[in-house]
Amino acid sequence: MSSSRLRTFVAGHEALTASEFVELALGTPVELWLGVEGESDEERAAREDAARDILADNPGLPDTVARIAVEVIEAYAPELFNVVPLTRPAVRRRVSRKGAAA
Repeated sequence: MSSSRLRTFVAGHEALTASEFVELALGTPVELWLGVEGESDEERAAREDAARDILADNPGLPDTVARIAVEVIEAYAPELFNVVPLTRPAVRRRVSRKGAAA
């Protein structure tokens, strides 16, 4: 029996949700970068310190994140943006009747 669900794997691990996909692709929880609602100033400072440490240890991470984002947008653009390809109208050329035989 086949499943209609598209399976997504990152580094050999199946991502079941979009959050899991991002977490697997980044190698860190999304909340580390985005924070959580209601976090205290101390929690935010600790999270930002951890993020700075990760960036210091992985200077290529921002480029990797940008590449992953572009790949996802390219792969899922129609679904993400409800894009409908536009067709070009056919070009009509007027036929000149100058000099036509009588």
